[in-house]
Amino acid sequence: MTAPRSSFAAPPEGGRDPRCSLAHAVEVRARVARRVRALEALFAHIAATRMAGIPILHPGLQVEAVGFEPHGDDTAVGVLITPWFMNLVWLPLSEAPTAETLAVRATRERQVGRECFAFIGAHEDGFGAFEACSLFSPMGDFVDHAAAVATARAVLEELRKPPEPPPAAPMASRRALLFGRTGGATGAAP
Repeated sequence: MTAPRSSFAAPPEGGRDPRCSLAHAVEVRARVARRVRALEALFAHIAATRMAGIPILHPGLQVEAVGFEPHGDDTAVGVLITPWFMNLVWLPLSEAPTAETLAVRATRERQVGRECFAFIGAHEDGFGAFEACSLFSPMGDFVDHAAAVATARAVLEELRKPPEPPPAAPMASRRALLFGRTGGATGAAP
């Protein structure tokens, strides 16, 4: 008679327990959601205070975080739209500074998808550090908020495309393989 399997059984051979992986992914997504809500609240407050009345503000735009996804366990990447800019944002999931925290106004190259971007360090009291890469500023060329969101989604879709496979090496002819020639695919004798 076989004993019933415990719900606390050891993980499968060679890997992590899938239930732990799912729980971890859910926890990371919850951290991303909290930080993104805080980012939106921060910039909505900045729009209503520091930026109020500035002529470059686009009256048809609002603050919105678009498409933020986890980038590892400690950061998320997405686009922040405001009435005065659209930035690609590298968002730490913790307010506390770490060894990776970039100094304010310092720059660092970051790989996002297949592209490399220069990000600038920023910090806001009560929020913490983040890094931004300007996509558009000012925002006067956008017809409305829907157009800005569509552009942000298109940027992220392009950046998140899977890498293209490397080009296939030319096939050597049977004759080249038989006679030890690797110089070409034509198979023509020297």
